[in-house]
Amino acid sequence: MSIFTRIFRRDNAPVATPETDAGFLEALMGRDEVTKEVAMSIPAVAACVNRIAETIASLEVKLYQKDGEDITEVEGDPRTELLNGKTGDTLTGYQMKAAMVRDMLLGKGGFSYIRRVNGEIKSLNYVPCEYVSVFKNNDVILKKYQYMVQEKRYEGHQFIKLLRNTQNGWTGKSVIADSNLLFQIVAAEQDFEKHIASTGGAKKGFFKAQHTLSDDAIGKFREAYRKLYVNGSEATMILNDGMDFKEISASSAELQLNENKNTNNDDICKIFGIPPSIIDGNATKEDRRAFYEGCIYPILTNFAKSLNDVLLNPYLGEEDLFFEFDDSGLTKADIDERYSAYEKGIKNGFLQLDEVRKRENLPALGIDFVKLGLQDVLFYPQSGDIYTPNMGVMANVHDTQPVNTQKPPKKEGNDDDGSQS
Repeated sequence: MSIFTRIFRRDNAPVATPETDAGFLEALMGRDEVTKEVAMSIPAVAACVNRIAETIASLEVKLYQKDGEDITEVEGDPRTELLNGKTGDTLTGYQMKAAMVRDMLLGKGGFSYIRRVNGEIKSLNYVPCEYVSVFKNNDVILKKYQYMVQEKRYEGHQFIKLLRNTQNGWTGKSVIADSNLLFQIVAAEQDFEKHIASTGGAKKGFFKAQHTLSDDAIGKFREAYRKLYVNGSEATMILNDGMDFKEISASSAELQLNENKNTNNDDICKIFGIPPSIIDGNATKEDRRAFYEGCIYPILTNFAKSLNDVLLNPYLGEEDLFFEFDDSGLTKADIDERYSAYEKGIKNGFLQLDEVRKRENLPALGIDFVKLGLQDVLFYPQSGDIYTPNMGVMANVHDTQPVNTQKPPKKEGNDDDGSQS
């Protein structure tokens, strides 16, 4: 053991054991590996990844404070501005979140460095996952690790980490690694289609001659055959007497490429948790709900917990704070269904008019009363006053005077029929 390693361990820091990517080991063993670039060249993959990344990036991150049963939004916190607007980096908050989601899906994870100055967060700097290496110890129970970016070491809490299917807490497992065989098949099909397009659909094969050809004849024949496979060429081959062509490859129709492509595209959508109709553009309400619940919501939960883990400091009294994505726009139904739900909420007293207007991004009207069971009874929660307009009666729920439930005595005088009482 070297002196450096002994010192490193004596400081209770992780052992300098760089993590080796599975792709590198598979390359050493001679296996084909689909890279992120190759995967994104597959239309179905690019459509799924971009739809997920852009959907999540479009949502605002909000900071909330929990006080018992009450939850209130904390406005004006600089951390929410870094997450949603100006990050202090060259990327905007939207671009940073989208890039992290793409790296989470297709790489080892999404990473953004938290730059602190005197304990205050000044910027969030996105780091491509290809530049992040891991140093970890060999203890599977008491795990410790550090990140290395461009020859400089960082602690794990200095990064926002968005990891997929992680088993260690420092790197995740990509969709490509989970379903590498399917990605290889789809990539091979694309290569085959490219070959068909470049050769004009001509099949591979061999020529059989009954007589021996001279070297000059073979040379001319090879040149004519080469021109035949040049895309856009109008060359024509003429077979001399006694020559025949034998096919050794099947056509795209024989291989059922179109059917296989549709099946593989559906399988890719299933891997990402997206109903194929979302990509095709003919999704139903049930499909959109399945997209949110099966794909978007788990990532939002994972992302928010990562933000809470590294952006909040319980030692500064922030144990009651938490970050959360505002996904109300994704869960909105169509306008008729939404307005019907608002109507029920207002009628039953658990929604106020201004709350509904806020959800619809409309300015508040300053109406602070809640309708009770009787349609014309108005209740003011802040003061406890109850007002019945059609009777002109004002009461207060905090009033300790008993309520007289007896009918008032009739006054002496003429009744309605004119008789004396």
